[in-house]
Amino acid sequence: MSEANWYVVHTYSGYENKVKANIEKTIENRHLEEQILEVRVPMQDVVEMKDGQSRQVQKKMFPGYVLINMIMNDDTWYVVRNTRGVTGFVGPGSKPVPLTDEEMRPLGIRSDSVQMDYAEGDTVVVTGGVWKDTVGVIQSINENKQCVTINVDLFGRETPVEISFTEIKKM
Repeated sequence: MSEANWYVVHTYSGYENKVKANIEKTIENRHLEEQILEVRVPMQDVVEMKDGQSRQVQKKMFPGYVLINMIMNDDTWYVVRNTRGVTGFVGPGSKPVPLTDEEMRPLGIRSDSVQMDYAEGDTVVVTGGVWKDTVGVIQSINENKQCVTINVDLFGRETPVEISFTEIKKM
């Protein structure tokens, strides 16, 4: 299997979040979770002055662009390229060019993978995030997304939750 890389997709300006939602919906419908791993609209915090008041807002780092972490093949290219609002991949002609690690570093997106020694059925405790101090049993492991799925007790029901490798430890 090929390795996943980050690609840049050009969109109509103002349609970035809509394109992200459409691609994520297509991923779910066509079961491409193992091939298209993540879709991002990079944001940054900006202090804005309005009516003499300063407030912090989030602005798009690259208006008109969406980043996609995916394994490039004919199916994934077709799905992304034919999403409503997408005008094309960034690269010469119709050949998408993946971003290098040096280009990804300033965006705060790490490409280094976390080594883990977990297996399905292991009991773990969540060490960070919303589910901090929650204990659960690993139901599935997704090494591409660097996360595990555990069941947590939510309102008296077992609910599956995805947790990053970096936020769990074995009991």
